[in-house]
Amino acid sequence: MSILSATILLVFIMNPLGNLPFFISTLKPINPKRHTPIIVRETFFAYLMLVFFMFFGQFFLRSIQITEQALGISGGIILFIIAIRMIFPEENRNSVKPSTHEPFFVPLAIPMTAGPGALTTVMLLSTTQPEKKFTWIVAITIASIIVGAILIGGRYLSKFLGERGLIALERLSGMMLTAMAVQMFLSGVNAYFRLY
Repeated sequence: MSILSATILLVFIMNPLGNLPFFISTLKPINPKRHTPIIVRETFFAYLMLVFFMFFGQFFLRSIQITEQALGISGGIILFIIAIRMIFPEENRNSVKPSTHEPFFVPLAIPMTAGPGALTTVMLLSTTQPEKKFTWIVAITIASIIVGAILIGGRYLSKFLGERGLIALERLSGMMLTAMAVQMFLSGVNAYFRLY
């Protein structure tokens, strides 16, 4: 997998377009001047978590005796579920109780930006192709910058595209992610049969 394909995969999984309504509603009671610094901070926290899981996820998997093949198959299933939810979103999934307190780490960084799907993906990349760690760091960095930029410009983007436009883009992303998830699953199954 190249830097470009890994970056696109991570952006789809982190799903900034789908998370926009959640971010907007969470930050609404807070002073607008604080919105950009908060998003930058939370995106950076998410970036750190992704890098941490990329480096230490393999040790965690070994400690609980999970193989790379099992991770590939389960990762494909998780991504497929995420993709289906993007195509067929739940009602009121982005509803939150208004709060005047600044969100810190949870829920904007974890799990909204760096959720289980993204963490599983970086672990999968680092375990299946450990020699490309620098490539994955670059991909995570670029993806985090793209996600942060989309979230920062979210208010303007949501006004420009409208609710229907955002939904259409999210569903298109979900369709692309579905294909990637199936490919990841098939690669895991193929690797399993080659091993045994």
